[in-house]
Amino acid sequence: MQKLLATIIKDIRILTRDKLGLIFMFVMPIVLAIVITAVQNSTFEILNKNKVPLLLCNKDTGRAGIDLVKAIDKVGMFEIKTISADQDQAQISERMHAKDAVVAIIIPADYSSKTEARCKSIASKALKNFGMEVDTVRSGHDSLQPITLLYHPVLQESFRHSMNGALKSALQMVQSRLVLKNLYYSLNEKELPDSLENQILNNQVEINEIPVSRDGSRSIPNATQHNIPAWTIFAMFFIVISLGGSVVREKLSGSFVRLKTLPTNYFLALVSKQITYLLITLLQVAVIFSIGIWLFPHMGLPKLILPADITGVIIVSLICGWCAVSYAICIGVFAQTQEQSNGVGAVSIVLMAAIGGLLVPSFAMPQSFQFVMKLSPLHWCLEAFYGLFLEGGKLSDIMYNILPLLGITGFFQLIMLYGLKRKNLI
Repeated sequence: MQKLLATIIKDIRILTRDKLGLIFMFVMPIVLAIVITAVQNSTFEILNKNKVPLLLCNKDTGRAGIDLVKAIDKVGMFEIKTISADQDQAQISERMHAKDAVVAIIIPADYSSKTEARCKSIASKALKNFGMEVDTVRSGHDSLQPITLLYHPVLQESFRHSMNGALKSALQMVQSRLVLKNLYYSLNEKELPDSLENQILNNQVEINEIPVSRDGSRSIPNATQHNIPAWTIFAMFFIVISLGGSVVREKLSGSFVRLKTLPTNYFLALVSKQITYLLITLLQVAVIFSIGIWLFPHMGLPKLILPADITGVIIVSLICGWCAVSYAICIGVFAQTQEQSNGVGAVSIVLMAAIGGLLVPSFAMPQSFQFVMKLSPLHWCLEAFYGLFLEGGKLSDIMYNILPLLGITGFFQLIMLYGLKRKNLI
């Protein structure tokens, strides 16, 4: 026990001298967690708190054009900036490149007349199907000019789909109102009362959004709940920079050979390194989680809410940390130089994070990547943490994530021992 304690103290002293390794283990993941959470939180809230700047050029002077502008404003998604109707598409594009807005809508000059003709035609066809004699109205559908939606190239595809949906909803609302008015006038020969119009058009079924959770909680997960566990895992595995380099230095300096001449063995050194760096991974968890709990609220970011099963969080952190330590030692055992250890270790961690769901959500992965994704230990770490933080589960609920992670860790341990034996280091 005394030998193990002395070896742990030695490893801690070596670690404190590795300034670059400490930066990769603590500073880099903290910066990533803060920056990416802030950016993603702004993205999450863009539809309910922030509004997308929109240039609106209404070349139409009719009633339908005015109603369409009101419908777009009612969507609540846009910060509308009305511009003069005499500006053409090139001038509007110049304003968008000048960052005045990322979206622009151009309503054509004949929108009202063509839309009203189209709606009268639809109403006439509906009444004719009811067996009523009505005047034939020529449809304006074929010559109806489309609404032009201009968007800045920086706008992501998901936002474009959202904006297209919002615009189509506004267009449908205007057309439905016109069809309804024409039907009512044809049947009653008087204008549709505003109260009845609002009652018919605004009588929509509400949507009750409920996140699926195991504990029955209805709290909506935020950007912090997603990012803090993810970047904590990333920080754990980036100990490969320090631990892998330490193993390589000991190989090159002959420490393994000298240990054979002493009344001890390298297994003790391996256990010491694993205990030391496992404690470091737990410290990483404590530091990054503390930032999410206490610092984020002062930065205007959502607070990290710890799950009810704290024991589960500790056990998952231990297993994830052990897996990260095992992988780092494997890299150090097989690397020939410290440069190889740092390069291969860093690149491999980024790749495993990418295919494991840290950089791109797992559900967005193509089908061909589903099997490869399950080979990444970071995937199982992330799923285990998400089962606790997002789904409100307990330790028993995430065992199907923990068991593969333990299997991968055991595989790393066997590969590590095989490499040491092959190199005659043990």
